[in-house]
Amino acid sequence: MSQLEPLIADLALILICAGAMTLLFKSLKQPIVLGYIVAGFLASPNMPYMPSVHDMHGIHLWSEIGVIFLLFALGLEFSFKKILKMGAAPIIAAIAIILAMMYVGACTGELFGWSKMDCIYLGGMLAMSSTTIIFKAFDDMGLRKERFAGLVLSVLIIEDILAIVLMVMLSTLAVSKEFEGEQMLGSILQLALYLILWFTVGIYFIPMILRKLKRLMNEETLLITALALCFGMVVAASAAGFSAAFGAFVMGSILSETVEAKKIEHLVSPVKNLFGAIFFVSVGMMVDVALIVEYIVPILCIIAAIMVGHTLLSTCGFLLSGQSLKTSMQCSFSLTQIGEFAFILATLGTSLHVTSDFLYPIVVAVSVFTTFTTPYMIRLAEPAYNVAARLLPRKWIVRLERNTDEKEEKVANELQQLWSRAFKRFVFVLLINSVLCIAIISIMFYYGEPLLAKLVPSAWLHPVTAAITLALCSPFLWMLLRAEGDSYEANTLWESGPRWRVRLTACALLRFFITIAFVSCFVDYAVPWSSWLGIFLLVAIMFFIFYSPHLEKHSKELAQNFTDNLTAKDN
Repeated sequence: MSQLEPLIADLALILICAGAMTLLFKSLKQPIVLGYIVAGFLASPNMPYMPSVHDMHGIHLWSEIGVIFLLFALGLEFSFKKILKMGAAPIIAAIAIILAMMYVGACTGELFGWSKMDCIYLGGMLAMSSTTIIFKAFDDMGLRKERFAGLVLSVLIIEDILAIVLMVMLSTLAVSKEFEGEQMLGSILQLALYLILWFTVGIYFIPMILRKLKRLMNEETLLITALALCFGMVVAASAAGFSAAFGAFVMGSILSETVEAKKIEHLVSPVKNLFGAIFFVSVGMMVDVALIVEYIVPILCIIAAIMVGHTLLSTCGFLLSGQSLKTSMQCSFSLTQIGEFAFILATLGTSLHVTSDFLYPIVVAVSVFTTFTTPYMIRLAEPAYNVAARLLPRKWIVRLERNTDEKEEKVANELQQLWSRAFKRFVFVLLINSVLCIAIISIMFYYGEPLLAKLVPSAWLHPVTAAITLALCSPFLWMLLRAEGDSYEANTLWESGPRWRVRLTACALLRFFITIAFVSCFVDYAVPWSSWLGIFLLVAIMFFIFYSPHLEKHSKELAQNFTDNLTAKDN
């Protein structure tokens, strides 16, 4: 009789335990993720009265794949356009909440004398509320249509994005072993450049490829293609020094803007559920009852920090974003838990060997408790507001309640709306085209020039490299210099008085100086731009970029294709 491989036997045990626990927790109307964690504990070596897994390395490998699928699915549900439509309120609230709760978490760790890395990772874990648990709680309680629920879900989307940024920052911090502001700023800028570049390239090419191959795309081929793109981006992100999870999220967010997004999400869902279950089961395997008993005091203190921190500091964050006191308290009471990203950050700290062994089971214990209390905290928000309304001075209540509803009901000034749209488009054009130019320059410098060195004489190497790079960048330089300059919004604002002309002129000058900075780099690489020949080339190239009808036509075609791909899902 053949012997089963240990990994297959372990998978059978995991799925049997997970199946039994999810059915039990579903019947108890509790989040299924808790069932997975309990199943992991039952199947782990820490539970001596049950069969346990043998190949922990294989389980951890599958759990890493589970993280990739979880982040890929999160990206499929995400939309950059939704972020732009949300306005400033959720962004302000999310940033304020994350910063406040990271500080609370770090201070809590320091109270117990934990290491600096333990404190920083704990702060990151406490800063992220659970999208899955809150969404389910709102659904079960019939609150999805409430205004505060929509605001909470908007904040959670922002938190998910910032969690990705936090993962990259903590990975960098773990490798360097020290907190250096310049290095961290460089990592954030590198992350932003990578995100903008791949989003732009992906939106331009991937929908076009999917359209051309549509007749060949059944469910099977679409699933395989989507997973191939996902893991391709995982490899690209890892090669660029980012985490695999970040690459999966980026590709998910790109595919979310295609017309096939819903179909891909539906096809990927069973795969995500399988590997996601293995990930959460592996989280449960890290639970050590002896450690929980040993660290019961820190666990209780962290739970208190989450409850008090969110109910007070998150309320202040929502007030800062312009919400009323009642809405702010309803939102903040909904966020009093930690969930999926806390597990992912804990896994990251463990895999990088920068956090202590006790931190993982502590976080799991805290997550389990705060998950159970989430519905009760949501219900407690309104009674807590009534108490606050009685205790606070009347003039404070009147002032705090005046914030949002009246403001939102007023129709914004038409010219201010036009300026808001024009400025958003200006920033959008500036970022995308600048990043594309930087990417082309980097590719030519690292890969193009060594190849050209084999084909052209050394005396001509720099001029030829500069000319090719300029030719590739020229459509994007045109868009930098002239795109949106003659739009309806810009023309209307220009005719509306000097106040708007000053703003439009400032934007135009900024575009001009950024364009001339790029062109100066190309000219200086070929010949010193301070010489007469360099100055002549600089003026000639700027004149060509500004007036060339062929370049204008080509640039507008590129921009139109990108816009069509970006808006195809809405049509």
